[in-house]
Amino acid sequence: MAGLVATFAPTPPGFGCPPLDLDAPTVARARQLAQHIAADVQARLADQSTVAIERTVLRLFGVTGATADGEPLANRLVAQLHAADLLAGGVAQPFCQALVHTGLTAQALAQAVADGRVDLRTHAGARTGQAQAVGAQLAQAGVARITARRQERQALIGRLGQGVQPLKYVIVASGNIHEDVIQARVAARQGADVIAVIRSTGQSLLDYVPEGETTEGFGGTFATQANFALMRRALDDVGAELGRYIRLCNYASGLCMPEIAAMGALERLDMMLNDALYGILFRDINMQRTLCDQRVSRRISALAGLIINTGEDNYLTTADAVDAAHTVVASTLINEALARQAGLQTDQLGLGHAMEIDPLRPDALLLEIAHAALIRHLFPGAPLKYMPPTKHMTGNIWRGHVQDALFNFVGVLTGQGIQLLGMMTEAMHTPHIHDRYLALESAQLVFTGAMGLGSELRVEPGGKLEARARQVLDEALVLLDEIAREGLMTSLSRGHFAEIARSPTGGRGLDGVFAKAASYWDPTADAITQALIAHGQLS
Repeated sequence: MAGLVATFAPTPPGFGCPPLDLDAPTVARARQLAQHIAADVQARLADQSTVAIERTVLRLFGVTGATADGEPLANRLVAQLHAADLLAGGVAQPFCQALVHTGLTAQALAQAVADGRVDLRTHAGARTGQAQAVGAQLAQAGVARITARRQERQALIGRLGQGVQPLKYVIVASGNIHEDVIQARVAARQGADVIAVIRSTGQSLLDYVPEGETTEGFGGTFATQANFALMRRALDDVGAELGRYIRLCNYASGLCMPEIAAMGALERLDMMLNDALYGILFRDINMQRTLCDQRVSRRISALAGLIINTGEDNYLTTADAVDAAHTVVASTLINEALARQAGLQTDQLGLGHAMEIDPLRPDALLLEIAHAALIRHLFPGAPLKYMPPTKHMTGNIWRGHVQDALFNFVGVLTGQGIQLLGMMTEAMHTPHIHDRYLALESAQLVFTGAMGLGSELRVEPGGKLEARARQVLDEALVLLDEIAREGLMTSLSRGHFAEIARSPTGGRGLDGVFAKAASYWDPTADAITQALIAHGQLS
């Protein structure tokens, strides 16, 4: 087990958070309700699968590439069965039957189906023992590839070392992966610990993953397996130069959540945004679709040692950061419970929250510290991801730089694990390289000067800060109780989070959800579960 435990950044001497006196029964009850909510979600969706999950099975079998017109082979095969209403048993059954019948490799068979030389529909009957053995062998090979990349990461960290918490996280988003590589190398040399390649606007709504390296994007760069591989090599090169492992982050959200998680696992990404609630609320993806997809994507992430990042910080961009603080707490507890179901460990839980209170509000800084300290105390040991101020950035770069410095101060004071650095030009344009340098320089200055401060300070008993933390926790408990009674999907339809309401039968992607037949078979799910049990990540 020890060889496969996720390795996260160490904490520097004295790094910590001022202690809060929280009511232990309230915390325990809140976590119990969140677990009940997560169990209800799993029970409701246990008999469903999606086209994205079936495409993920093929990708774990080793199927890659696209047709001459750009349609991924995995899409072509799954679509053929889905259109004929033959997907209820899973894609693995006819695919493995065809492998036995033709003697082809998985990749060659996929190409033959796309070319019209093999028809999977003729192999959709009951599977034979030979097909079952072939499927188990392919699934085990996929698991072995992911496990090998995880071990590779750990070996590199052991040899190179790594940054310390809070990890300095910055973005690149040119649209051209080759330009992103240049910017990422520069950022690493300037002190960044995590490079996040922002995904092209709207990719979460595509029901396929583009193929190959891309040089065009809209507000970001397309997430493709080839782009993942290119950036991974670049960061490994600069990490060897610097003597520090540089982490790579991308997005496993949207209609292709499990597929992109598999690609990230195979190309040794280290962090991925992975949050169905974010997709439901902010991308209007059907909740049944994305909650099913999330279950599989998080199992893959657990196996790969990936840190998942959740998107609760976004709630405070559409709702007031003081009035809605409890919704962030409730959501992070639900996300923790859903993640635990998938086998994710504490050091893989990059739960998200943000500093978004109007900085001109009286006691704004005190309230921000109370919120951040509360999240830290609820999730000890988790690499919490703290997001910078954006909602109240004005375009005044000097004020923006001060707001970001205060954000950095709150982050180090309260022991956050991953600090997404703000840019003084936020809300004006995509940051220039020198904007990123100033952000990194400022963060390092604040982190160095205040690293041991949190563990030395004490919160005034009964004072404003402690009272605020308790109030938010109490309000989160009330909300969790309501969600537990009515169910998460009903609660989402009532607009409890981010002041956005979504319908269980609305949004994009519902047509890709189907009920599993009694004969449904997915050998990759079995192989991943067995591996997680073997490594102590699932019981």
